[in-house]
Amino acid sequence: MKPGDELPPLVLPITRTLIVAGAIASRDYQDVHHDAELAREKGSPDIFMNILTTNGLVGRYVTDRLGPRAVLRKVAIRLGAPNHPGDTMTLTGTVTEADGDTVQVRIVGANRLGNHVTGTVTVEVPR
Repeated sequence: MKPGDELPPLVLPITRTLIVAGAIASRDYQDVHHDAELAREKGSPDIFMNILTTNGLVGRYVTDRLGPRAVLRKVAIRLGAPNHPGDTMTLTGTVTEADGDTVQVRIVGANRLGNHVTGTVTVEVPR
């Protein structure tokens, strides 16, 4: 891989089940991730995805695209627009640096509201 190479996109339907399961799996029991009524009382139109689920999806995206030998070394992400049930998030990635077996990938995950997640992932891909 070399700088400028683009990873194939991953289109993810954002379901209520994905949001709730991700929150439970990461032990994030905040009501805004599983209770629509309480999320609305707090100003959100519905429940929304937590950062730990997003982080896992970013890791999955990179390792699925770079193969089973890929090892995540650093994930640095920032959340933007929330992911609500019924949204579709498209993850894209562009290699920004390559040094031997290590590459850095710029990640963007966008939905109808804008960028849900942006960041960089440093990954080692042994030859």
